[in-house]
Amino acid sequence: MSWKSFKKSKWFPVLALFSSLYVIVLTVFTVWMIFFDTNSLRIHMELNKEIKKLEKTQEFLKEEIEKDKKIIEQLSDPEQLEKFAREQYYLKKKNEEIYLIEYEDSLKLKEKEQE
Repeated sequence: MSWKSFKKSKWFPVLALFSSLYVIVLTVFTVWMIFFDTNSLRIHMELNKEIKKLEKTQEFLKEEIEKDKKIIEQLSDPEQLEKFAREQYYLKKKNEEIYLIEYEDSLKLKEKEQE
């Protein structure tokens, strides 16, 4: 096959393009940036996943803060504060006795945990 007939073939432009130094350098650079660089596409995808996870956590914590603010508002009332202390911390007044009533199903769960 002579040079003239090779130039006229349909594959010559493709081969000429790939043999070009610029195309080779650009291809190597693109592959490097996508897979091997410290700012690679893979790392960006991992960071985006982490950002989404942190945003979900942020939303959850904002909801928890709102719940806590409502509880704090309720606890500004002395009666509500007393009710909260009695229910959550089993506090009592002087000369008062507290009886904790446990139901059968809760006793069975405690026995299983001890085994």
